[in-house]
Amino acid sequence: MTGDQVGGGSLPRSDAGHPSPLEPWPDTVRWQSISRDLIWVELLRLSAMVVVLSIILGVGWAFTSAWPFGLALGLLLFFALWRAVTIVRAVRAWGYAERENDLLVRHGLLVRRLSIVPYSRMQFVDVSAGPLERAFDLATVQLHTAAAASDARVPGLRPAEASRLRDRLTALGEDRAEGL
Repeated sequence: MTGDQVGGGSLPRSDAGHPSPLEPWPDTVRWQSISRDLIWVELLRLSAMVVVLSIILGVGWAFTSAWPFGLALGLLLFFALWRAVTIVRAVRAWGYAERENDLLVRHGLLVRRLSIVPYSRMQFVDVSAGPLERAFDLATVQLHTAAAASDARVPGLRPAEASRLRDRLTALGEDRAEGL
């Protein structure tokens, strides 16, 4: 596979040079990337979990001297390192694109996912930001449709961009729903 640079991301191409099925509109879509600060948010979440589990396993190992605690601690640290690498790659894989009639959201490393959400199918758009996201000046836009399985989200947006996207999607959703 080779890749072309478009909109700050690499577009996967087959060996024959045709777009991948997960990139069906490479010439007509301008992909927007999310903030790289989301990497730090996710790494902090991972670190908190690793610290708590390490303390539990370390105390268990110290009191019992049982080798399974040491093995579990080693596996935990290996998993944490592996997950840290995948977090960086996963955040870079997120992207969204606004088209005339729908919003495209892509993400995923091993299993790549491309969600197409027609504006006319949106019921409401939600913007949320937890404590860590707020500390890094980030927000998540959550799109809700009639089918619960088709809900899409765009994490790692600056609050101003999240508000702009929410307002635009809401307005487009209302316009398209009136046309049905």
